[in-house]
Amino acid sequence: MKIISRPATDLDVKTLVALFDGAARWMRDSGIAQWTPGDRDSDDFRRCIKEGEIWIAETSDGDAIGAYELWWGDEDAWGIQPPVAGYVHRLMIDRETAPVGFGRLLLAHAEHRIAETGREFVRLDCIDTNPRLRTYYEDAGYRIAGEQPGKVAKDGSRYAVILLEKPLRRPALRSVS
Repeated sequence: MKIISRPATDLDVKTLVALFDGAARWMRDSGIAQWTPGDRDSDDFRRCIKEGEIWIAETSDGDAIGAYELWWGDEDAWGIQPPVAGYVHRLMIDRETAPVGFGRLLLAHAEHRIAETGREFVRLDCIDTNPRLRTYYEDAGYRIAGEQPGKVAKDGSRYAVILLEKPLRRPALRSVS
């Protein structure tokens, strides 16, 4: 199966909502209290496309099997930081169609995209009540960099997140002959 990653556009927002809701249903059905179906709508994804980046992964047939948001700052979780990192949010995988291990491949895509900009770190956060996700990221080479005990949710409630980061290697420059 050939997989293509590309920047999402406004034409992809319904697909992004479906990917999010599918991932949220899988979490709920797996006993993971993190995302809730319906929490993100088309306007949320349009805003992210406008303010940052969303990358969508598709099969060569055009079927979306995953996506992630890439932010260039995340003051809500990390506070004010120098511009040395990219921040990955909402890594979404269609568990019915994506190949096993695809989440790691999509995460590697995000890491490569961030490294291309010359930034030194990829950062992300996960809710502190989801030890499986924290272990997943640690197994992918991320280390705990701290905790944000009072991140504000969309509804105004507060929750704690674990902050994780991974140093990046810059892509090798190709010589011109």
